[in-house]
Amino acid sequence: MPPKYAVETIGLTKTYAATHDGPAKKALNSVDLAVPRGSIFGLLGPNGAGKSTFINILAGLVVKSGGAARVWGSDIETDMRRARSAIGVVPQEINLDAFFSPREVLETQAGMYGVPRRERRTMEILNALGLGDKADAYARSLSGGMRRRLLVAKALVHTPPVLVLDEPTAGVDVELRQQLWAYFRELNKAGVTIMLTTHYLEEAQELCDQIAIIDHGKVVVCEETTKLLGRLDRKELAIVVGRDLATPPPELSRWRVDLQSPRRLTIHFQPSLTSVGQILDAVANAGLEIIDLTTEEADLEDVFLRLTGSVCAAEEPSVMGTGDPQAETLAVTRSRPSP
Repeated sequence: MPPKYAVETIGLTKTYAATHDGPAKKALNSVDLAVPRGSIFGLLGPNGAGKSTFINILAGLVVKSGGAARVWGSDIETDMRRARSAIGVVPQEINLDAFFSPREVLETQAGMYGVPRRERRTMEILNALGLGDKADAYARSLSGGMRRRLLVAKALVHTPPVLVLDEPTAGVDVELRQQLWAYFRELNKAGVTIMLTTHYLEEAQELCDQIAIIDHGKVVVCEETTKLLGRLDRKELAIVVGRDLATPPPELSRWRVDLQSPRRLTIHFQPSLTSVGQILDAVANAGLEIIDLTTEEADLEDVFLRLTGSVCAAEEPSVMGTGDPQAETLAVTRSRPSP
């Protein structure tokens, strides 16, 4: 029977040892998370928040300091083999052998996971990601977008029920980003649980059913996306009126009003206290003709900045890989995220 949670952590902690450059660093501080099976789950946070450490512990690339973690119901320590076979990780960094073709990359990866030849889906996966015609080309000849898709393909060779995407659309163009979003949705519809980290907050807002925000190694919030967005009780109504104004009319004095031009008013209000209809009635009582109007609501970026303060630090030590049995350890720093 499939587990209720695709990923579950209880008190997960990781402390990196002190170095000659600085003291010990607690990257994760008693993290409790439960990712529902079949969901698209967003894990957000500024650089240095602990996201990469969290992912790499799940993938078996970093050893936890304390707590417990399960992937698809299997403990990552006591049932290591099953836990690792249940997860596929698409890293942010492109780590492909330049002299392997996409076909060879996937066949090698499938062999590492013990997938029998008769059960391998190499061409099916490559075709699904638009790489079928490049199956026998050297990886070094592929464009950046193609290499990004190949990383996704590599993570899928063992048909994991949990797919972790670490900045999957970093540095790709808008068209490819839309293509990848569509493909991830299809995977999710087929039953794959997707865990997403991204600095493109509109991406998380568009894709994720539920979002957790982590900061300084702690989970500061974990809620459904719609509920999270509702945390900021703020909205703006921009109105273009039919005549010039020198000042906002007194009928609108109960709200904060910006006169952005002689005919354009921006009214700031709380949806929990005021409806748009009330504002429109007040505009009509002021004898103003409405030519045009638009509304703008708080988005995930507003929530993110409110909860984290947007202060970014150096990223925690990161082990880059795709859940391979062999992985290369790299220490990296990342710049401040661009929403």
